[in-house]
Amino acid sequence: MHNNFFTLSLTAIMLASICRAQTSPNISDDFKPSPLNQPGQEYPQVNSLGYARFRVKAPQADSIRVSLGLGGRGGTLLTKGADGFFTGTTEGPMDEGFHYYHLTIDGGIFNDPGALNYYGSTRWESGIEIPAKDQDFYALKDVPHGNVQQVLFPSKSTGTSRRAYVYTPPGYGRSAKKYPVLYLQHGWGEDETAWSNQGRANLIMDNLIADAKVKPFIIVMTYGMTNETKWGGMRNFKIDAFQTVLTEELIPYIDANFQTLANRENRAMAGLSMGGMETHTITLNKPELFNYYALLSGGTFNPEELKGKPKPKLIFLSCGSKERPDGVKTAATTLKDAGFNAVSYVSENTAHEFLTWRRSLRELAPLLFN
Repeated sequence: MHNNFFTLSLTAIMLASICRAQTSPNISDDFKPSPLNQPGQEYPQVNSLGYARFRVKAPQADSIRVSLGLGGRGGTLLTKGADGFFTGTTEGPMDEGFHYYHLTIDGGIFNDPGALNYYGSTRWESGIEIPAKDQDFYALKDVPHGNVQQVLFPSKSTGTSRRAYVYTPPGYGRSAKKYPVLYLQHGWGEDETAWSNQGRANLIMDNLIADAKVKPFIIVMTYGMTNETKWGGMRNFKIDAFQTVLTEELIPYIDANFQTLANRENRAMAGLSMGGMETHTITLNKPELFNYYALLSGGTFNPEELKGKPKPKLIFLSCGSKERPDGVKTAATTLKDAGFNAVSYVSENTAHEFLTWRRSLRELAPLLFN
């Protein structure tokens, strides 16, 4: 059930992300540069209705298609002008929030020189941001900010040092105060930079803390070792190696080097998409380590698989309304009926994408460590 949910969710967003050339003039002309453009670059642009417009200079090229969404299927075919610029607008509006994309130029894959790059789909992809009506919760504001720092921790099991990013809340380190910890996992094709860069987890936390909506906590983000599994082969992913890195190497390192409340009661694990699959498996295998479980577009739990294990204080399940919301809602109800504190959340008008997961973190964070 869990794996089927994951596969169907990815298929749905891949199909939903197909866009073609815009031919209708009946769209708003208030196009502005995407917030994720390279400094000084005018394109790509987005408008108030969610359309995206592209302009790429390639005088020697014959064809350019802009691929949007996981897997890069479909896309917007650009039209070449006499000046050597290719231009085009998506046929319809994109979902609000962050999207990966790249250019296919005469059959070769390239990034858009106008946009910033983000690691997704196992490569650095161009990024575009369709401004969301509720973007205030992840906006950069004049509030106290925490820090996101890179750490390198020793890993005997892999024979190397591994990298993690650690968010510490505003005021951390100014006293001997200790904090709970959320271990937060990215999805397939991404890495430990995803939740800060694409997900804006640190800004979401800063804003929630400034509004006194959450108890401040540390967030640890590390590479889930998922990308060695090829697209379409997620069911063959083996958790053992990453479980060892996370539970036997990273957690002890964080507890030894940060001001943590180093016990089950103050430790949570969450993940989006395949990171949810990892969270599902590891929390079942190591329930003595975590007291809060959260799957964001990453499947569900059922009472039978939790039977006989230490009971979590919270099980949080979420997805976008364009995924399989009934499955998430039903699972939460079933868990509640079995005596678990289960919460479901559905992000309206989003699919298997970062606005779903940004909103999910916003809803999850206030429920942790209370």
